[in-house]
Order: sequence, then structure tokens, then C-alpha cells
Amino acid sequence: MSKSIQLDATDAGLLLELGADVRLSATELAARLRLSRNTVQARLARLEHAGLLRFAATLDQVDACGLALTAFVTIDIAQHEFQRTKAALAEIPEVIEAHGITGDGDLWCRVVAHDAADLGRVLDQLGACPGVRRTRTSLAIRDAVDFRVDTILRARTF
Repeated sequence: MSKSIQLDATDAGLLLELGADVRLSATELAARLRLSRNTVQARLARLEHAGLLRFAATLDQVDACGLALTAFVTIDIAQHEFQRTKAALAEIPEVIEAHGITGDGDLWCRVVAHDAADLGRVLDQLGACPGVRRTRTSLAIRDAVDFRVDTILRARTF
């Protein structure tokens, strides 16, 4: 969970530059943004400490791992079991994202699988998690808009 901090134009510039090329060094970022290297390093440390910036190697396409099927699962849970359900979901490798939600359902999960039969196995695991009362599954058939934050950073007035 991130700590609440207020972003400014300098933070936005750093995030936009890193969004375009995460391999930029502090020296390169400083030159591009006309800042000192120390300022860049301090800002990056602040963003990282607040949980707004994480440096990790990720795969944009899980199908590179042979997991070509993506599904979105809405889960109804017994409210008093939330922590146990959350912990159990974290143990299922194919659950690549999970969020507590309002409205229809309590949790929303993005899961991946090799194929329909493998998805059935993953759904069985989800259903066996403590506190799970019901699941509803929708298959992703195509990407429409990839995850992004650069549009927000560009639209904001700092």
C-alpha cells in the first residue's frame, strides 16, 4: 500500500521518463529534466519509499510463459474471512492481480492459464480458498487499452 504523497511536475517528469525507458540512470534523468543528480536520486527514493515506484523485472505478456488465457474472476467472500482469503489467493501463482471491490462481488482477480482445462484447475483452487462463497468468470478475448498512467501524468496540471 502506498503512502499518500503529493506529486508535483518534477515527480511527473521523472515518472514519464522512466515510463518511456525504465533503464535510464539518475545521471541521464537529471540531464533530460535539467535537474541535479542528487535531486533525481532523492526524488526517486521518495517515490519508492511511498510505494509509488517499484523497480522489478516483469513480463508484459504472460503468454511468453505459455499462459495465453486471461480471465477476470469476481469473488463473493464471507467478510470475516477476508484476510485468510487474501492470503490463500496470494499462494496461487496464476492469480496475477487481485483487488477488493465495491458493487457486485467482494474481490476481483485477474488470472492466467494455459487453456480452458487449466483455467478449470485454477478456478477450482479459487473456489477452495477459505471464505469463498461464489465466483463468476469472464474470459478476456482481446486487449483494448493497456495499463497506463502516463496519460494521467500528462493531463494533470501541477
